[in-house]
Amino acid sequence: MTRLLHLDASPRPGRAGTHEHGSHTRRLTHHFVSRWRTLEPDTEVVYRDLGATPPQLTSVEWIEAAFTPAEQQSVSMRAVLAESDALVDEVERADILVLGVPMYNFGPPAAFKAWIDNIVRVGRTVDFDPQQASHPFMPLAQYVPLLADHERHAVLLSSRGGYDFDPGRTLAAFNHLEPSARTALQFIGIGGFHDIAIEHQEEGGEALAASTKSALARIDRLVERLHRELATPRLTQPA
Repeated sequence: MTRLLHLDASPRPGRAGTHEHGSHTRRLTHHFVSRWRTLEPDTEVVYRDLGATPPQLTSVEWIEAAFTPAEQQSVSMRAVLAESDALVDEVERADILVLGVPMYNFGPPAAFKAWIDNIVRVGRTVDFDPQQASHPFMPLAQYVPLLADHERHAVLLSSRGGYDFDPGRTLAAFNHLEPSARTALQFIGIGGFHDIAIEHQEEGGEALAASTKSALARIDRLVERLHRELATPRLTQPA
């Protein structure tokens, strides 16, 4: 059984195409999860609405607690890290992270950045080892990704007001959303990264409709491909 972690970071509560003023990214994540469930009805899905309930920001108390060895943490330190521990636990249990993240001012909304800052934790999701020679997903020596114990994938589903933000396009250098998310997640050991975005949101009309249709079709293809890839090892394991 595949385990999905479904996160929405948009503050818009509804889904575009279904609710007035709904979120395009919520529409994409809902489509991904629904399509996956048609192929694997018993899929375990954990849902967290980052847009409605953003994680706590890092504070001096959080930093002090996070960099204190677990056996030396006080009760108050453990309380400060309780939410972060819960967020990390969700990522650890997931096979696929389905991330709905709109582009705001060329990067992610604050709620998603707060989530990243809570799950990139020394001793929980990454370690530092002077003897470590290489990183399995990034050219960073001495860092040990603790979530590389088995194959995990992140699917980042985004929406953009403008267009041409993809690699090789005119505004690629202004896109600080997908590249930063890919770096942070691969740093902790999530090796598979896939991104699909709706563009032309500000323009609307036919351009937005065509981009939305293309994004939904690409999600369908990605779901089918990932399901085949993740199902194959299960089918070939000895009884």
